[in-house]
Amino acid sequence: MNPNKDLTIGVLSVTALILLVGLVIVQTRPAPAFAAGMTTSGGDYVMSIGKVQRSSPDDLLYVIDTVEEKMIAYTCDVNRRELKMTDAVDLKKLREAAKAPQQPTPPRGTPPPQRGRPRP
Repeated sequence: MNPNKDLTIGVLSVTALILLVGLVIVQTRPAPAFAAGMTTSGGDYVMSIGKVQRSSPDDLLYVIDTVEEKMIAYTCDVNRRELKMTDAVDLKKLREAAKAPQQPTPPRGTPPPQRGRPRP
């Protein structure tokens, strides 16, 4: 055989093998882990991860202090490698506001109440 042909076949075989190994590595790589909706607790704290909006790529870390009844939301700043506090909610006040009596809504089909003096 021609030595140039042998060299060409050898180079092409090694190139094909490298491409095959690369394809196998890319295809067998584990899928990325998505933590949306994950919740854990420890001691007096409950932590959960959730999205800000469906279209937003940002996730929030919600930390609930069950003793103080407060919830704090954190977002991750990847560039600075730090968590930033986004918002805090006092769950006691939220619960009290939910328990506050509300004006009853009239049944469907009833006319709205008249304002001012009734007409004679």
